[in-house]
Amino acid sequence: MNDKLGKILKDLRKQKGIALKQLSKTLGVDRAHLSRIETGKVLPSDALLRRLSRRLGGDIELLTILSGRLPKDIQALFAEKPTEVVSFLRRAAGFNGGHSMVREGETALPTGVNRKFRVADLFCGAGGFTAGLTRTGRFEPVFANDFNRWAVDTYNYNFGEHCIGGDINALLERKDYELPAADLVIGGPPCQGFSLLNKKREGDPRKELWRAYMQVVDRLRPMAFVMENVPELLASQEFVEVRKMAAKMDYALDFGVLNAADFGVPQRRRRAIVIGCRVAKPRLPLPTHYNPAKSDDLFRTGRLSWETVRRAIGDLPEPEGIEARVGEVNPPMDLHFGRSPIPSSLKRYRCIPEGGNRFDLQKKRLDLTPQCWIRKKSGGTDLFGRLWWDRPAFTIRTEFFKPEKGRYLHPQQHRPITHREAARLQSFTDDFIFQGTKTEIARQIGNAVPPLLGQRIGEIVAATLDSALVSPRAETITV
Repeated sequence: MNDKLGKILKDLRKQKGIALKQLSKTLGVDRAHLSRIETGKVLPSDALLRRLSRRLGGDIELLTILSGRLPKDIQALFAEKPTEVVSFLRRAAGFNGGHSMVREGETALPTGVNRKFRVADLFCGAGGFTAGLTRTGRFEPVFANDFNRWAVDTYNYNFGEHCIGGDINALLERKDYELPAADLVIGGPPCQGFSLLNKKREGDPRKELWRAYMQVVDRLRPMAFVMENVPELLASQEFVEVRKMAAKMDYALDFGVLNAADFGVPQRRRRAIVIGCRVAKPRLPLPTHYNPAKSDDLFRTGRLSWETVRRAIGDLPEPEGIEARVGEVNPPMDLHFGRSPIPSSLKRYRCIPEGGNRFDLQKKRLDLTPQCWIRKKSGGTDLFGRLWWDRPAFTIRTEFFKPEKGRYLHPQQHRPITHREAARLQSFTDDFIFQGTKTEIARQIGNAVPPLLGQRIGEIVAATLDSALVSPRAETITV
């Protein structure tokens, strides 16, 4: 078991192109100790394993099990129901000569299929979706576009110089530019036009950018596309048009609203996902995690309980400074900085207990409560809210550093969450480097598709395309 864990960690490190000496310096861990871990001579501590997972992008659940331990939530269940746990594991494994853990409704990947699929990412932002796809090892980004220059810089820093900045419509009108061939088109046309937070939705030009997205799909004729947006998209007239256009281009669709927390992201974030495919019947990914407050899914479907704020950010020290230090200090401290709140703000923070909100402030210090909150008797229960340690965060938006905008106070410390904490709650690994001012970086973090959600979507898309490539229809597919 130690040998296998060490080999996986070594492979992850090499895939990232990180030398052992560099990893040692980044983590502040003796190089010889890391070498002994990779050769299976010693096991890393829980804390070091979490840090290695974040730095190298490994699955912490798998790495924990390979280290000979069980995740804490599984340990608790085993202590409570040992017979049921053992029975469940035996049924899941089957003990029939194989070790398949394929969930109901899924099929195993065809053997021998491992080609990489070329990806075009529209309205890419920082590249959260692309980050998730590349984690699977099955996708190669070849083109991206975004209007924000800082987002373009971030994308190009992390994935290579193939993101073009500017208006996608202007790019499509150019006669001197040809889009590179792609197997998969992904992207989320700016969602403010559909969002309920936008009070001027009617006539919002941002609602029309889906047309540019579908125009790219029409030009490239990829095997599949994935559109991501706010849940309101699915009830819009625009989505009716999307479905018509997809049908004319011979794309079958599967769509629905997915909660990122159901896929291992330590954040409750509901997004509409539309998967189109012209070579096979597409399907949305099945959840890998569940809300432990509502059900006991482990024994029925093999799902794990939701990830928590504690597991995502609990190992971070207190923030340092009030400015980003990207390129000056190593992650995670490059984005782990605070603010300079005025005395009244500090007094307000201290009034909010874990899981509390603006109503707790009003009960304890009416004199510190803004009049607009006093007049607003209902709603807004997340305003000036404090996170829970042992639950997922709520949706990370672009102004997460302002507690008055939502539930963004640290579970214990009297401050809003930092940029690094927000990035982790979005499931970005610490080695993902953001470019721009701290305000621009916050915008990139808040607007991103959580990479782990992108990874889960990528896994099901890759499986779908793999199945198509080995099916009798494969000769009709241009690859």
